[in-house]
Amino acid sequence: MKKVLLLGSTGSIGKQALEVIGANPELQLAGLAAGSSWEQVLAQAREHKAPAIALGDADAARRADAESDGRVLSGEAGIRDLILQTKPDLVLNALVGAAGLGPTIVALTEGIDLALANKESLVIGGELVMALAEATGAQILPVDSEHSALYQLIRSEPVPGTVEKLVLTASGGPFRGRSELSGVTPEEALDHPTWAMGGRITIDSATLVNKGLELIEAHHLFGVPYERIDVVVHPQSIVHSLVHFNDGASLAHLGYPDMRVPISYALSFPERADVELPSLDLAELGSLSFEAPDLEAFPCLRLAREAGEVGGSAPCVLNAADEVAVEAFLGGLIRFTGIAEVIDRCLEELPGGSVGHFEELYEADAAARRHAASLIEQGAVA
Repeated sequence: MKKVLLLGSTGSIGKQALEVIGANPELQLAGLAAGSSWEQVLAQAREHKAPAIALGDADAARRADAESDGRVLSGEAGIRDLILQTKPDLVLNALVGAAGLGPTIVALTEGIDLALANKESLVIGGELVMALAEATGAQILPVDSEHSALYQLIRSEPVPGTVEKLVLTASGGPFRGRSELSGVTPEEALDHPTWAMGGRITIDSATLVNKGLELIEAHHLFGVPYERIDVVVHPQSIVHSLVHFNDGASLAHLGYPDMRVPISYALSFPERADVELPSLDLAELGSLSFEAPDLEAFPCLRLAREAGEVGGSAPCVLNAADEVAVEAFLGGLIRFTGIAEVIDRCLEELPGGSVGHFEELYEADAAARRHAASLIEQGAVA
């Protein structure tokens, strides 16, 4: 029996993870954590018999504590304490944004295996996070569909140097093929053609910054230089990733787009558990298409690659600026194209530098958020 602690239980990944855990008798839920949706978390805890929960919002935690029969921990510290108190075999980190970095650090410091759906942990602190995992012996099992695919494709390759190139696929989002995007509304940007996801990640998919973040994540997870990681647009989302090998062979991971597959793989690793999904019918699909991303219409992908290549605090600035800009776009403060403008200005105007400690990342994150908010408040971006 594997004890799983689920962080981010009310998001799309969290809800699907609960389905996977509920369907697998070999998995036991050690606890739940979320931001502020206390009523939903309590309902999940009762349904799945979770003995402890944590809520990042202190007021929500107080409300939950008044209604709960189990342990309720409060604030960001409470989420970190939940890891220490429940002593799980595996932490699934599905928190959204920079808030996921702290729990990642705690889990790895304790030597607990980490199923990682919070890509920001590696975007912000990739080198330090990977070094921490290596030092404690904790495994990082990727949950993003693309990185899970890559992990499955290359984990059996015993000889260093056999991987020539990694290829991440992108659906292209709702605006694939469009070049004029300044008038895009939040409602249009939230209408993803393939995946059902939360607000921020859906907007990030529409700008393609999400694919840029995944590129940075892949660099750290697999130790492959940026010049050997490509992105290709694949609207059907059937091919999740592709690997080119040194002997001319290329292997791809295919499947219908359903996040329960990579979630189940990470939670059940090294075994595979049953997931009730149809097998891929290529004849029914008929054809699959691929195209290069349009970096002029979607500059965020280019900006993310550049930030990754610079390294140090630049990816942290990229992520913080994006979080602030996405919130501003959803709130009607800037245009869709203003997201890229905010990111670009922050990367240009904030000093970069090497990072030797996690505290320096938190300082860079805070500085980037202040700068991005100032640009928006001053009307410096459209």
